[in-house]
Amino acid sequence: MNKNTGIIEIENMEFFARHGCYEEERLKGNTFLVTLKIETDITLASESDNIIDTVNYQIAYNIVKDEMMIPSNLLENVCYRILNALYDRMTDIKKATVKVSKLNPAMGGKVEKTSVSLSK
Repeated sequence: MNKNTGIIEIENMEFFARHGCYEEERLKGNTFLVTLKIETDITLASESDNIIDTVNYQIAYNIVKDEMMIPSNLLENVCYRILNALYDRMTDIKKATVKVSKLNPAMGGKVEKTSVSLSK
């Protein structure tokens, strides 16, 4: 059986969370977007058409959601926690990349978003 490496993406998951270094950021909260890319062997799933043979998107989403609800000072920490939680609960990941974006960050001017990406 030939191996088929695929990338599963869950893009722009939106969460309201309380990440930030400053007390005001944590009290007020903000909107965050998370994009997840998971590299995995999709050979069996592409042949069987069965969800048990692939990375379950709903489980991945719930892992991200749970981690987003835990306040952190830095987006770097949020990315790190998400990746570790994914690898702890999902065995079929070859590589994963998570990108967390804070919308309309308070930077003293008009900024659409700030983002941090981390791969493991």
